[in-house]
Amino acid sequence: MAIFSWGLVTGIAMSKSVMTVPQSLAMSLLVYAGSSQLAVLPLMLAKLPVWTILLTAAMVNTRFVIFSAGLAPHFSYLPLYRRLLVGYFNGDVIYLLFQKKAFQPGYVPGKEAYFWGMAVSSWLSWQVSSIIGILLASLFPDNWGLSLAGTLALIPVMVSAISSRSTLAAVSVAGIVALIAFDLPYRLALPLAVVTAIIAGTAADALVERADLRRIRNSTGAPGRPGDTR
Repeated sequence: MAIFSWGLVTGIAMSKSVMTVPQSLAMSLLVYAGSSQLAVLPLMLAKLPVWTILLTAAMVNTRFVIFSAGLAPHFSYLPLYRRLLVGYFNGDVIYLLFQKKAFQPGYVPGKEAYFWGMAVSSWLSWQVSSIIGILLASLFPDNWGLSLAGTLALIPVMVSAISSRSTLAAVSVAGIVALIAFDLPYRLALPLAVVTAIIAGTAADALVERADLRRIRNSTGAPGRPGDTR
């Protein structure tokens, strides 16, 4: 539902922009990244330089570098062309659901099939809905609020992934930073939110680990490290 809604919204937006139908179809098939597609449309309408458009798209898609790094231990044994395909077909929801399975790194029977089952379904849902939006944009009034429907559909997926205090800290910090930095140029709010979320999540993990070690020492009576006066 979330992917279909976002694909439909993106298709409608492209069709109602300065892009022709063939250009919109090509962008949907080749780019396959709704956030960056929506981000560059106003820049194209304003006829800004190509480097500005490319920089904005790169900033918005910074999170995919994080996603790829997270998937690397799971698919590093695959040949290069298959890893490139994994990178192309990966997405926000796919990465989130894949990580929730907590697979072991390296080859695990059924792991790659699980990824591709989600990836192909997501890709087909996106392309079908995006093409519908491109070809039938005139049938969808602006006051239907389809973009809000896409956002609301993503919320349950995100909330279900908050399974620890460190994840909650990362999500909270990302949301706050994204709101504060919303007006930054080139959509810099998104990569800034990603970076601060990583820092917050890592710091929260370290604090939780230290607290757990302290509890273990207190319960077993084990001595602390030399010089540890806590």
